[in-house]
Amino acid sequence: MTNNKSVLGFVLIAFTAITVCTTLWLQASIAQEHSYHKFAGDVVILGIPNFWNVVSNFAFIIIGCIGLYKLHISQSLTVLNGNRGTYSLLFFGVALVGLGSGYYHWSPNNGTLVWDRLPMTIAFMALFSIIISEYISKVWGRWLLLPFLLIGIISVAYWHYTELQGQGDLRLYALVQFLPMLLIPIILLCFQPIYNKVSGYWLLLIAYMLSKTLEHFDRHFFEMFGFISGHPLKHLFAALGIYFLILAYQQRKKLPPHAHLK
Repeated sequence: MTNNKSVLGFVLIAFTAITVCTTLWLQASIAQEHSYHKFAGDVVILGIPNFWNVVSNFAFIIIGCIGLYKLHISQSLTVLNGNRGTYSLLFFGVALVGLGSGYYHWSPNNGTLVWDRLPMTIAFMALFSIIISEYISKVWGRWLLLPFLLIGIISVAYWHYTELQGQGDLRLYALVQFLPMLLIPIILLCFQPIYNKVSGYWLLLIAYMLSKTLEHFDRHFFEMFGFISGHPLKHLFAALGIYFLILAYQQRKKLPPHAHLK
């Protein structure tokens, strides 16, 4: 098992290195399209601009607070004790996403988008660190958390700086957001988990993919429903994915070594 784990770890590192090099050296700079800030169904209700896009972010705040409550107050979540701070950071990041995204959607532009993306990198990197801790190495997951967070923050800062210079470059941020989503399914399939109820992670990934689909077809959904577009639905599905993960954390138990999952 140790040899297999080493081989799989090498393959994972090689895949990551190839993806990073391909994106940063072979892919041309990616500027933020100004059309990104133009959402369908930007109605004003109760004096709130882009009402549905703003208020749908309360789902992140509520789910993030539920996660923190269950982790620290009711202590009903089964997590790695030595890495509890990472789980806290995940749920705290999710709650911050609600605040940052709500602020951005109140007045969509590149400046406010920074405060939408920063908390997302916190949540993404914390989740990736948790996956590494539970599937590959508890020690490595804990030690990689800080570098992951720094890379996430730098990716947003670098994108914003390049936009101010008139040469926007989203490549590093794109890696921070999408590379973990490529690596996590590989880790889930190839490495032995510590806990059962791995379905929580799969449901989170499915919800995330659905949310990106809803974001892509934002205007199509508005034309279909007439009052709400795909983007606020994206927020709700992404928050629902975190809620599924919280439920799995509540119900899961530690597996014996080399146990086969049902």
